Amino acid sequence: MGSGIKISFHIPPSTFSQSSLSATAAKTKKIEEEIQQRLRIKVRAYDNKIIDSSVKQIVDTARRQGAEIVGPVPIPTETHKYTVNRSSFVHKNAREQYEMRVHKRLIDILNPSPKTIDALMNLNLPAGVDIEIKM
Repeated sequence: MGSGIKISFHIPPSTFSQSSLSATAAKTKKIEEEIQQRLRIKVRAYDNKIIDSSVKQIVDTARRQGAEIVGPVPIPTETHKYTVNRSSFVHKNAREQYEMRVHKRLIDILNPSPKTIDALMNLNLPAGVDIEIKM
């Protein structure tokens, strides 16, 4: 599988000053305060071409409405493997293996307007694409 080489780095705690850590924490807090509302869209499909075209359609629609978009972020593909006997009775060693892959993408729309939400609800996406929208 691999060569068995493990590389690790140790960074002494004195490398980072307390002020730089608090500055980054302040920046992230400021960004979180600016975002009053977030629309999180999870898209799932068995075919990667269909999911990419659907995500492109969602992003284009949201950008046309003037929304700020983060993503699409590809989430690791979920793989389901099934092994089935070829025959029903004697031949235990003869088997078929099947694999089902679920591709996923994540899109965040920051501070969506009502026009953006209406445009996303009226999208006509291809069959086989599952969309989950959370506020």
